[in-house]
Amino acid sequence: MTAAQKGTVYLVGAGPGDPELLTLKAVRLLATADLVLHDDLVSAAVMEMVGDHALVMSVGKRCGDANRMRQVDIHTLMVDGARRGLSVVRLKSGDPLIFGRAAEEMDALSEAQIPFEVVPGITAAFAAAAAIACSLTDRRSASSVEFQTGHRCVVGEGQQAEPAGATRVVYMPGRDYRELADAWLSAGDAPELPCCVISRAAQPDQHVQWTTLAELPNQPAVAAPSLLLAGWALARRMPVAHRPVLNPLQRTQTDTTGEQLDGRT
Repeated sequence: MTAAQKGTVYLVGAGPGDPELLTLKAVRLLATADLVLHDDLVSAAVMEMVGDHALVMSVGKRCGDANRMRQVDIHTLMVDGARRGLSVVRLKSGDPLIFGRAAEEMDALSEAQIPFEVVPGITAAFAAAAAIACSLTDRRSASSVEFQTGHRCVVGEGQQAEPAGATRVVYMPGRDYRELADAWLSAGDAPELPCCVISRAAQPDQHVQWTTLAELPNQPAVAAPSLLLAGWALARRMPVAHRPVLNPLQRTQTDTTGEQLDGRT
């Protein structure tokens, strides 16, 4: 059974917020670590898994906060803690390797010759997909999945829309979806493309908001953290009121019951 080792840093995924979705390894490390450096987005319920003897520090970097922790300061805390002989957990929301700046932290630990280990967690994309009972890779309508962040997902000049069979996952989509929607529509995406905004996935106050690409700019802001899913794989899970009439991928395909699909989902 894994227990936190002195002088070692663990980059641990806290998952989407539900403590029951933590790995057993994460739970044991949190219970035995000497120092826990956690993101702001790690839920209070997950933080309750930290052992009573541990020193706990928030190292969140909220945008617009003049007193926010710098990334280099986080590196220093990890390295200094390990050199003092402490077992250190760097607790990161979701999965450490998905938009979590883990690469920079691993580089800093390697340069300082500090032993470290990465403990995966459930990333928000999978929690959001589970919230709407949607397979991101439904073979009838999705051949790939693309992870993006809100500030980098706008299609640039000369670029084409994603293939019709791709499911898009947009982390941190922001509060105004107009620029994103306009760019996707201009690149050739269908106005009927199913979209869903999931706020605080896998937490008690989870909120699901269905729409289409054409109506996406009209959606109200939701509580952070939120995530946007977009793609034809969502069509079968949409409430009837939002369901698109035309799905170009399913005009001539056959569903699992053998019924020929006619473009309606």
